[in-house]
Amino acid sequence: MAAHSIPAQRVETAVATADIIGETPLWCDRSNKLWWVDIDGRLHQSFDPATGAHEVSSYDCQFLGSHALTTDGSHLLAQDLTLRHQLPGRELSDQIIEVERGLDNRLNDGRVDARGRLWIGTMDNQLHRPNGALYRVTGDGEVALTFSDIIVTNGIAFSPDNRTLYFTDTRRYCTFAFDFHLDDGVIRNGRLFADYSASKERPDGACVDVDGGLWTAFFSGGRLVRYRPDGPIDMVIPLPVTNPTCLCFGGSDLKTLYVTTARKFLDRGQLNSEPQAGHVLAIHGVAQGLPEHRFSIGSA
Repeated sequence: MAAHSIPAQRVETAVATADIIGETPLWCDRSNKLWWVDIDGRLHQSFDPATGAHEVSSYDCQFLGSHALTTDGSHLLAQDLTLRHQLPGRELSDQIIEVERGLDNRLNDGRVDARGRLWIGTMDNQLHRPNGALYRVTGDGEVALTFSDIIVTNGIAFSPDNRTLYFTDTRRYCTFAFDFHLDDGVIRNGRLFADYSASKERPDGACVDVDGGLWTAFFSGGRLVRYRPDGPIDMVIPLPVTNPTCLCFGGSDLKTLYVTTARKFLDRGQLNSEPQAGHVLAIHGVAQGLPEHRFSIGSA
């Protein structure tokens, strides 16, 4: 069966932000806001669709790699190679979880599982060395290495039944699936889910919908795709930008697909022809998502 395509006119601008590298959109069902980061701009941002309010906080680090929602209402910010708590409107907490040290790496994509553990990876700052690794982090600060030999960690997502973890290495051009054991937080039986190593296409951020479909943004590929749980692509959404980075479902019914994008690596001609580059985009009614899990502060 051929993949279904969504018309380009259904893609709207939700927030005109002009991010250098917008990333990791998460819908917060407590604040009814979309939250995301600009990695190179070192910005943590929110958008309230009800009011149109767009709020921005900046941080003193080299990279703000990603973030996570938490059980106490704070945000867990991935700053360079450390994790720090931030309550909106307050000073950054002194509590630090050091994930990694000693390599020319930074933290990148992450996602919280249904037991409140954060799965987050590192990536090579030079974008070609297999320096990165995937870690499991608990609320009491325990950091466990799950596997290494990664160039750029991306696309971490869990199936709705919590039995599969998806993971992408963007610079190896591949997405993998692992058997996931929720109770003990162990992954096994890693296998290729989608392989673009021949074409060198770059799968980036990902999320899942209520039916188990895996949605992936293709950096430098100008599109989103939906994979069925058994692997085939059944939907493609072309975008008016070259560099979509990540995506999530939001809104009160979790039926709006929000997409972060990047201006980085685009030349002046491309930027002139892509006025929505760096903006947060929105597509309504293509599927329904799942609520984000929250990092369990102070618990293993």
